[in-house]
Amino acid sequence: MAHLRRTTSLPPSGSERRDGYDRLHVEIRRWIHEEGWSELRDIQERTIHPILDGGGHVLISASTAAGKTEAAFLPILTQVAGAEEAGLSVVYVAPLKALINDQYRRLLPLCERLEMPIVRWHGDAPQADKTRTLRNPRGVVLITPESLEAMFVRRSGGLGRLFGNVRFVVVDELHAFLSGPRGLHLHSLLNRLDGVAGRTMRRVGLSATIGDPQAAAEWMAPGKAETVVRVDGAAGSPEILLQVRAVLEAHDVDDPDALEDIGARRALDLVADHVFQTLRGDNNLLFAGSRRRVEAMVDRLRQRSDDAGTTNEFFPHHGSLSRELREELEGRLKAGTPPTTAVATTTLELGIDIGSVKSVAQIGAPRSLAGLRQRLGRSGRRKGVPAVLRIYVRERDPTTASDLIDRLHMDVVRAVAAIRLLVAKFVEPPGADPSIATVVLHQILSIICERGGEKASRLYADICGKGPLAALGKGEFVALLRAMAGADSNLLEQAPDGTIMLGEAGEVITTGRDFYAIFETDQEWKLVSEQSTLGTIPVANSVGVGSLLAFAGRRWRIVDVDDRTKTLRVEIHRAGKLPMFEGLVSEPMHDRLLSEMRSVYEDVDVPGYLDGNAKALLQQARTVYRAHDLASIQVLAAGGDTQIFLWRGTAMASLFAIALTSQGLRCSGHDVGVTATNATPEMVIAALQRIADDPKLTVSELANAVGNLREAKFDRFVPEELLRHLWIVRNRGLELDLRTLARELAVKITTS
Repeated sequence: MAHLRRTTSLPPSGSERRDGYDRLHVEIRRWIHEEGWSELRDIQERTIHPILDGGGHVLISASTAAGKTEAAFLPILTQVAGAEEAGLSVVYVAPLKALINDQYRRLLPLCERLEMPIVRWHGDAPQADKTRTLRNPRGVVLITPESLEAMFVRRSGGLGRLFGNVRFVVVDELHAFLSGPRGLHLHSLLNRLDGVAGRTMRRVGLSATIGDPQAAAEWMAPGKAETVVRVDGAAGSPEILLQVRAVLEAHDVDDPDALEDIGARRALDLVADHVFQTLRGDNNLLFAGSRRRVEAMVDRLRQRSDDAGTTNEFFPHHGSLSRELREELEGRLKAGTPPTTAVATTTLELGIDIGSVKSVAQIGAPRSLAGLRQRLGRSGRRKGVPAVLRIYVRERDPTTASDLIDRLHMDVVRAVAAIRLLVAKFVEPPGADPSIATVVLHQILSIICERGGEKASRLYADICGKGPLAALGKGEFVALLRAMAGADSNLLEQAPDGTIMLGEAGEVITTGRDFYAIFETDQEWKLVSEQSTLGTIPVANSVGVGSLLAFAGRRWRIVDVDDRTKTLRVEIHRAGKLPMFEGLVSEPMHDRLLSEMRSVYEDVDVPGYLDGNAKALLQQARTVYRAHDLASIQVLAAGGDTQIFLWRGTAMASLFAIALTSQGLRCSGHDVGVTATNATPEMVIAALQRIADDPKLTVSELANAVGNLREAKFDRFVPEELLRHLWIVRNRGLELDLRTLARELAVKITTS
C-alpha cells in the first residue's frame, strides 16, 4: 500500500497547557488524575479558556478521536457544577441514538463525581430515568432532535421548568446538521429553546469535518458569525496507507449487485475474494453503498467463510436491521474481539464509539469528501498507528466496452481525484436545501400544537425570523398557511380573532409517532412500465418528462412524474449500448471534485497507491481523453448519441439536462456531463445556441419542465407553485453559468 504523510503542528508549551488544567473543577482534576491522563490533549487545553471566560458560542473542530467531547464538557461541567437554579443546565444534541448511548457511558463517571444527574432521552432510553428527570430536572440531558421535538409537542406545559435555566447547548457532529432537513429542523428547535428561556443559550458545536467554518459559524449564530469563537485542533493527522483496486465487470452483466449465482462471476465476487483474504483476523469497516449491495456482499463473504470452514467475521449494518442486531455488531467492534468486519451503508460514518478499526474500505469511488474524511477517521486512532484505506472500483472490461463513457474509466479517475482533495483537506461546503417548505410546515404544526394556537405574524417571526428558514419570505409563508387551511389539506383553521389552530387533519398528523422526525425513511421512487412495477430507484436530481434513466441494464424514457405517489412512469427507449454509469444518484458531487477529475485526466503521474489494474485503466482513460481532445472539445458524437462534457457538479449537470430537454432532446446525466440520446452534434449545437441566446429561457421558465419537486416529507401539502418558486431560488445563481457554458460549448464541437 502507498503512504501519504502529513505535517503536525507543535503543541502549546507545558506552562500554557497547565494553565487551563488548573481552572477546571477540583473533582474534574481528580477524575483526570485517576484516569491516568498524563496531560490534556491539545484541543482540550485550548477550549477551556473560551468556554470559561466568554459568553458567546464556541465551534470546536478537530479530527476524530481527538477528544472533542471532553474538550467541551470539562469546562462546561466546571461552569455548571453546583448550579442551584432548578432545571437542566446542559442540553447535548446528537443525530444518532447510538451516539447518545456512547456519550452517556463516556460522561456518566465524570457527572457522578460532580453529583450531577445525566439522562439519555430518546425512544429506546429507559423510561424510569426520564420520569425522574421530569420530577426533578437537573444536570445534563443527551437528546436527539426528534425527541426534543416530541417534548415540545407532548410536554409543552413543563418546557419552562425543564429548559428555562439551560446554560449550554452542545451540538455534536455539527457538520451533519449544516444542510438537509434535520439541520433546518434542529435550528428551529434551538431557536424555540431560546424562546423558552427568554435568552440566547450558549451553543458549542463539535465536528471533525467542517468544510466551510464560516458557514458553520453562521449556522450557530445567524448574522453574527464573527462572534463565534473557533477552536481548531492541531493540523496533523496520522500517516495514511492507501490502495485503490480496480476489478473488471463483464460487459453483459445487467445487475452487478445481485446475489451470487452459481457460475456467474461478477466484479463483486472479485471484491469479495480480496476482502475475504485481506480483512479476516482484524476489525474493519467496509462501506458498500446501498443496503442491497451490503446484503449482496455479506452473502458472498458468508459463503466464502462456509466454503473455507472458518467462522464468519462479516456482518451487515444498515438502517433496516433491528436495533439489537446493530448494537450486537457495534459491541463486537468496540470489544475488539472476536475479529469483526462490519459491511455498512453510511450508518457507521458518524461518531458512534466502535473503538479503533485496523482499516476502512469502500466499494466505489468517493463522491463526497466529507463522507470520505468521516470514514477514514475511524482508522488510525491510536498514536503511531497509520490509517488504512482501500477503495474498490468496478469498471467495464475495456476489451469489450465500446461506449466512450465506459472507456474513460471514471471511477478510477474519481478515486484519484478524491484522494488528491483529501490530502488538500477540501470538504464540500453546505449547499441550498430543498426541504425548507417541509420544515416550515412541520414547525407551524408543532408550534400550534405546543401553544394551542398562534397568530400568523408570531408564527412567521418565530420560525422564519432568523437562520436558514428565513429564506422563506412573508408572502410565501402566507401562501403556505392558506394551502394548509385549504379543503384539500385541512391541516389548519382560523378563529374569528385571527388565531390559527390545528384542523382535523393537522390533529391527526401531530398525534402520530412519525410526526417528530422531519426526514423520510424511504426516499426511493417506484418505476412503472405499462402497469408493471420494475423496481425502485433513488432520484435526488430534478427530472422531467422526456428525461432518460438507466435501470436493470436498459434505458428508459420518463413519460410521467407523479410527485405525490413517488412514481415515475417509463417506457423503453430503444438506444445503443448502455454505458456503466449511474444516471441518477443519491449522492451529489461538488464542482471541485469534477474539476479535479479533469486535472487527473490531463496529468501524467501515476500514483503508487493504484494496483496494476487501476494503473492500466488510468493510462487507458488518459489515452482516450487525449485521443478525443477532451481538453478542448466538450461536445462530440459517440455512436448514435452526443456526449456533452461539462466538468461541473451535480447541480449544474441536472439543470443543463433540463435545459436541453426543454429544447426537444432526450437527455440523461452522468458524472461529468450529459448524454443526448439519438442526437447528432448538429442538433445539440443548435439547442446550445438557443439556450445561450434566448433571453426568455430562464431558470423560471425551465422550472415548468421539472417534475419531481415533492422531495421532502410533507411536500405533499405544499402548493406546487411554492415548490417551483423555491426550486427557482435554489438554481437562480446557476442561470448565468448555464448561458455562459452553453455559449462556450456551442463552438467546441467535432465528430468522433
